[in-house]
Amino acid sequence: MNTVLFLIIGIPLIEIYLFIKIGSQIGAFNTVLLILTTAVAGVTYARYEGFNTLRSGINQLVKNELPIYEIVSGATLAFAALLLIFPGFATDLIGILLIIPFTRKIILQKFYNKKNYNNKRKKNYIDGDYEDISDENEK
Repeated sequence: MNTVLFLIIGIPLIEIYLFIKIGSQIGAFNTVLLILTTAVAGVTYARYEGFNTLRSGINQLVKNELPIYEIVSGATLAFAALLLIFPGFATDLIGILLIIPFTRKIILQKFYNKKNYNNKRKKNYIDGDYEDISDENEK
């Protein structure tokens, strides 16, 4: 609860501070223009990367593999596009880091480990044989 409250109050304060600092350096009009440019360019690039992720996921399905990374990557791209639409420099920086494939892979490696998923999946069943003995007892 404290973390959510901190984020709700902290992120707008950081954004306002950055607006004031950057606006005083480059001017109000250039600040607004920069915010709009990052939003348009970021959403356009997120769309491009989203189609690449979709294509990679389809290739994984054709190979009869689960496209786990592609699903997580697609959700990350949607979140990054949302961050880029929100006005602000801090959210734009986080959104850009999530859109770039190299940095997105580094960030997602902290949360995603394909080897652990496959090991858990393999241990999810018990292999065995059975023999129907009810027919022998009835005779």
